[in-house]
Amino acid sequence: MLCPCCSQQPYDQCCQPIHQNPLNAQLPEQLMRARYCAHVLDNVEFVIQTYHSSCQAEQEAEAIAQSIKSEWVRLEVLDTPAPSDNEGFVEFKAYFSEDGKQYCLHERSRFVKEDGHWRYIDGVMPEDKIDPRLTQTIANTKIGRNDPCLCGSGKKFKKCCG
Repeated sequence: MLCPCCSQQPYDQCCQPIHQNPLNAQLPEQLMRARYCAHVLDNVEFVIQTYHSSCQAEQEAEAIAQSIKSEWVRLEVLDTPAPSDNEGFVEFKAYFSEDGKQYCLHERSRFVKEDGHWRYIDGVMPEDKIDPRLTQTIANTKIGRNDPCLCGSGKKFKKCCG
């Protein structure tokens, strides 16, 4: 099975080893892809486990579990600058459906090392870089039936996943 993180690699050679042991993530992009994949696979425990301790994710477990309940469709990694020794960034778009509406989460995630291992700490939504033809943030309207499908097939949404 191909990995749900859209890397075109087999799951057992991509995110599965990181899901089994988050310490296997050597780069922020690897951890980000594994976190996205955990959303697809409804692996709430992994998502919580890979937050930085300052985020107190355990206290937000219910909210995190609810956010994972969306139907995650596709991940597009936009930028992964080389990390410093203790901090790295990954900009991505994660496409998902919720309540019959299609959305795109565009985020520049920040990862920091904690006890020598990468952890997600926060992210910002870089609004100035959003492509208005394809991207809808959670607060915006749903993607139209004639827009390109979120799955990346190149077909119109109404002829594909719509």
